[in-house]
Amino acid sequence: MRIHGLTLADFRSYGHLDVAFDGGPQVVVGQNAAGKTNLLEALVVLSLGRSHRARTDQDLVRWGATVGRIEASVSREPASTAIETLDVAIATPAAGLPNRKRIRVNGVGRRAETLSSTLRTVLFAPESMLLVSGAPSLRRDELDTVVAQLRPGHARSLATYARALTQRNSLLRLIREGEADAGQLPYWNGVLVDVGGGIVDRRLAVLAELSGPLGSAHDEIAPGEEALSLAYETNAPAGPGETPGDAIRRRLAETAEKELWNGQTLVGPHRDDLRFLFGGRDLAAFGSRGQQRTAILALKLAELDLLARGDGVAPLLLLDDVFSELDPERRGHLVRRIRALPQAFVTTTALEDLDPALVAESAAWRVTPGRLERLP
Repeated sequence: MRIHGLTLADFRSYGHLDVAFDGGPQVVVGQNAAGKTNLLEALVVLSLGRSHRARTDQDLVRWGATVGRIEASVSREPASTAIETLDVAIATPAAGLPNRKRIRVNGVGRRAETLSSTLRTVLFAPESMLLVSGAPSLRRDELDTVVAQLRPGHARSLATYARALTQRNSLLRLIREGEADAGQLPYWNGVLVDVGGGIVDRRLAVLAELSGPLGSAHDEIAPGEEALSLAYETNAPAGPGETPGDAIRRRLAETAEKELWNGQTLVGPHRDDLRFLFGGRDLAAFGSRGQQRTAILALKLAELDLLARGDGVAPLLLLDDVFSELDPERRGHLVRRIRALPQAFVTTTALEDLDPALVAESAAWRVTPGRLERLP
């Protein structure tokens, strides 16, 4: 996939930006807080309909403005050079508009989950380095981002589940305080079973599809080492003949009294996790820092392969200041993949952190607060 042009208006640190990009690697250099990550974040929003780091959509609007906008012209190279237009506008409450977010593809209104059919992305950022040993939410978000780009409707299911979870937790607390009737619980239980079961089912299916590319990518980076795999951990494991939804229903019944005591939902996909296994052992507990970084890089390369598998269209690779986190050998594997893609965006605080050959064949850009300029 390739970005031909990008326009930002009152988005994060950019008052206005209108820029055209060539194919191939795009290296963006600048100091911390200059706006490098904001640039990549705009591309993530065009792909997923949401930011990977903002708490709310309104956080994306430049301070003092009421509406922020991102527009890009995109082609699905190498399969097609036809150009499509993506447009996301986000309004703050001060704008007084009925809809806080408007999404259009080729001028026609669309839902957020349809964006990835036009632009798919794989983001490798400094926080990715915490995937093995960090909080379970990081791993859930990583998996859900891939699933959402492969299974239309997954993002909407996640939003529906989150709303139902909030309502159910509130109800559990009211029941505990004697201010609500437990007879209201079955409705929310049904939502968690139906929607939550579907979330788990899609996660498991995509994990199975990711297994082969992950093993191949790890063999590429660390030939001869033990096998790398991912294991899904759930507090509602399905028994013989059970679906994920059946398992959630059973576990909700088993934990009903404990949930009322705690005032919160204790089972469901919001509490599930992933484990990185190296030779069958938990990498978070036994792996060295180098092994963990190798596993994370292998996962990102596997995501690239899996997202391209269906239609042969490679995702847009976004690398946010991660080269300094990798040793020369791992950098070399990443550089080879970048060169094979129609386009990739790489940010850095210093060109010296990048492979000289990569810099030589890249379009180089310098970012300063609110500005992006092509370097000679």
